[in-house]
Amino acid sequence: GENGISYTLGEDGLYYPELYILEETEYPIGKYGMLRKSYLKEQKKGLYLEMILAGKINKHVHLIDKE
Repeated sequence: GENGISYTLGEDGLYYPELYILEETEYPIGKYGMLRKSYLKEQKKGLYLEMILAGKINKHVHLIDKE
């Protein structure tokens, strides 16, 4: 499309954008990383979803765990 997004024609005749989540590196996550991830998921849903879509959640919780 003109906006740089690819679309697929569905069986119902509507076009759907081809969305995907960026691959990110897996990091070892311990207790405090898991607590941070849980906190973001439950209390800061917007930030949590933004980090997932940007592919930054694993690195963020890994850094929290290291601290």
